[in-house]
Amino acid sequence: MKEAQELRAGNCVKVGNDLHIILKYIYTKGARGASSCKMKMKNLSTGGVSETVYRASDKFDLVVLERKKMQYLYGSDDMYTFMDQETYEQMDLNKDDLGDALNYLQEQMIIDVIVHGEKAVGVELPKQVDLEITYTEPAVKGDTGGKVLKTAKVNTGVEIQVPLYCNIGDKIRVDTGTNEFVSRAN
Repeated sequence: MKEAQELRAGNCVKVGNDLHIILKYIYTKGARGASSCKMKMKNLSTGGVSETVYRASDKFDLVVLERKKMQYLYGSDDMYTFMDQETYEQMDLNKDDLGDALNYLQEQMIIDVIVHGEKAVGVELPKQVDLEITYTEPAVKGDTGGKVLKTAKVNTGVEIQVPLYCNIGDKIRVDTGTNEFVSRAN
């Protein structure tokens, strides 16, 4: 049994008699220990997606599903194709299966695809990914008091808050769980 605050996107839990995979997870720390976890989950039996808020102390049965190392090949319309690194077999996932992982998905990227039976049901991203800044405004001279951030668009299309010293073309490391800048990438 795991508490709701210990879960992450990509985990599979049992709710009632059905298995659910967590697509999106937001932890909110409340006053006097009233913390909550908002989860967007997909029911693996029906394919339905729902959003629910749980207390941080609520208990869940964690279910371990098979994970396969797969390479992201391409996206077409709302389908995204992955290839198994051992058998070269291809599997498709739709936009709903991927959830927030779409913000970090890059061609040729190797990630863990979560498989239930013979069907791919989701992905588990690494904790951090390296992305390239495609657009950001130049820094404003004299605006250096405290931790000053600006918006930058990266090569996957998502916008991230970065420090003023980051410029177009810089490679940065981003935390996939919090969507926050970590450091410059090597």
